[in-house]
Formats: sequence, structure tokens, C-alpha cells
Amino acid sequence: MRAHSLEVRTTPDGSVIIHPWGSVGEDRAAELRQLILRTVRHVRPLRLVFDLTDVGAIDPINVGTLAAACALGDGHEVPVFVDNPRSDLADLLCSAGVPPQNLRYVGRR
Repeated sequence: MRAHSLEVRTTPDGSVIIHPWGSVGEDRAAELRQLILRTVRHVRPLRLVFDLTDVGAIDPINVGTLAAACALGDGHEVPVFVDNPRSDLADLLCSAGVPPQNLRYVGRR
């Protein structure tokens, strides 16, 4: 699925990758929240990964949404990871409640 500046794909191992790019603003908050809820509760992938390689900024609403996604994933036994956040975004995400062990730096594609 490619819409606005968000791509969602499933890998062969069953992981779901959500790859936004650009600025993730409040105009995309409802879309992201619904996507996370549907994916964790109904798809129940092996893991849910937010690839932030190409994200420059995230507004506070979506920072909270990503933190809540980690907690939701824990409750449904779906590990949630945030890949390649810039250092300032990583600090912001951790301060919002994303566990540091959920941040991964897997390199550029």
C-alpha cells in the first residue's frame, strides 16, 4: 500500500513493515492509529516494524501513537520495533515511553 507518504509491506517471515517518509504530522494521526490497531489486533504479525529511515520529523500525537503501539504490541504478543530513528527522534520516542530496546539501528537500505 502506498498512500500519501506511507508504505506498508509484509516480509516473507511474516513481519509487517510500516515505512513513512518525510514529516509525520497530525494530518496522518488517525490513519496511523487505525493501521496500528488493525495490524496488531487482527493481522497479528510476527513483528511490527516502523522504519523511520526517511522520516525527518514526527509530531507529538504520532510520537505518542508509536509509544502506545509498543504497549499494545506487548499486550497482543506482537513485538514492535522502531528502526533507524534519527538521534533526536529516538530521544523523543524514549521520553514518550518507547522502550530503548525497541529502537534498532539496522543501517540504510
